[in-house]
Amino acid sequence: MSNVTTNRATSAALTVLRGVNKDLGVVQQQVSSGFRVQTASDDPTYWSMATTMRSDQSSLSTITDALGLGSSKVDTASTAMDNVVSLLTQIQTKLVSAKESGTNKDAVNADIQQLKGQLQSVTQSASFSGENWLYNADQQAATQQSVISNFTRGASGQISPVSINYDSSQTLMIDTVDPSRGLLTKNVDASTLDTSSSSTTARNYYLLAADSGTTPAGGTEIAISNSTTDAELTDMLNVTNSLLTSATAADSTLGLMKSRIDDQSSYISKLSDAIKSSVGDLVDTNMEEASVRQNALQTAQQMGVQSLSIANSMASKVLILLQGK
Repeated sequence: MSNVTTNRATSAALTVLRGVNKDLGVVQQQVSSGFRVQTASDDPTYWSMATTMRSDQSSLSTITDALGLGSSKVDTASTAMDNVVSLLTQIQTKLVSAKESGTNKDAVNADIQQLKGQLQSVTQSASFSGENWLYNADQQAATQQSVISNFTRGASGQISPVSINYDSSQTLMIDTVDPSRGLLTKNVDASTLDTSSSSTTARNYYLLAADSGTTPAGGTEIAISNSTTDAELTDMLNVTNSLLTSATAADSTLGLMKSRIDDQSSYISKLSDAIKSSVGDLVDTNMEEASVRQNALQTAQQMGVQSLSIANSMASKVLILLQGK
């Protein structure tokens, strides 16, 4: 029955319309923001999971930057080591040519000194971001380099960084403080490289004097003249070949580290994309579904307004009838 004081039909239509308007407001907010779960009140579980994953993605972005910096350092050191290997090869070739009879050894030595000067220049210029893996002038030489490559999250949420480590003592070519630490400045005992010789004379050779003029004790710099004997040339060749072998091994290790950094960079990029996609699955709005729901609610809203209008109209007609009585 209708009641002048309380119109039940109007109240029912108004209640339905309020519910439709509320749902429509939620859907419109989801469409405009792009998030189905935007705050913790929307869904505490999904919001918490998405927030943690976003934090991980931010950390991965920092790791990507660190890998880029590390890759540049390794590239710089690797490029310099390539040059070192090339220059040592040329020095070895010059020493081989000096063994030919009638060779002007003084002229060959001039070429060797030029090549050694290039070795000095290459090692000193192999610096990136304040680090030089080939040249040291500090009292304490750095023997360990590392590049942050990833992180792990423990069961209780703690984060532990993961690094790619490299023993940079392998690539230390020149050490001006302690020549024995540098590959090109340290003494190498030629007698250990030529077991066929029965000589008991100390035969220690080094390739370069450190930039400050510091030289390893008891050693002889690799340099020739017309008075250099074949035995001395053989010792110098053996020492140079030993240095070349060590430099080649160090260069190969740098290449391996560069490959690991590139692989890790690719993995981090894919992992970041996967996390971003997973966060989207948790909290992003399904635009197709939301659009259909929005249209349906707008239609329901229009119908609710019409129902409320009809209910109010019926009450007005009852009042007219009562007035006529």
